[in-house]
Amino acid sequence: MPDFIIQVLEYLTSDGRCPYREWLHGLADREARARVRVRIRRIALGNFGDTRAVGGGVIEARIPYGPGYRIYFGRHGDQVVVLLCGGSKNTQAKDIALAQAYWEDCRRRKAWIG
Repeated sequence: MPDFIIQVLEYLTSDGRCPYREWLHGLADREARARVRVRIRRIALGNFGDTRAVGGGVIEARIPYGPGYRIYFGRHGDQVVVLLCGGSKNTQAKDIALAQAYWEDCRRRKAWIG
């Protein structure tokens, strides 16, 4: 079993929803879900790969598959990543705005689950 160096948590809304998990489970393409999970495991191992800051403390991880899937997350210190939501290239602008709002709320309420 590999030693994870980054703790990966998920943002929880004030009404108890987990937008990242809802997005992941809503993907009809099983291969896409598998690729997203592999990407998250790589992040947990410290390999952030193809990422970029999109503003407001939010980072976008790109997955070169299908419509160009994206995972949005924030970092809490050096060893914690909080998954906020996901999307694709087609919905990128809306997803970034949503992720930024989620991250602001997450930091204010410290609203994440492991």
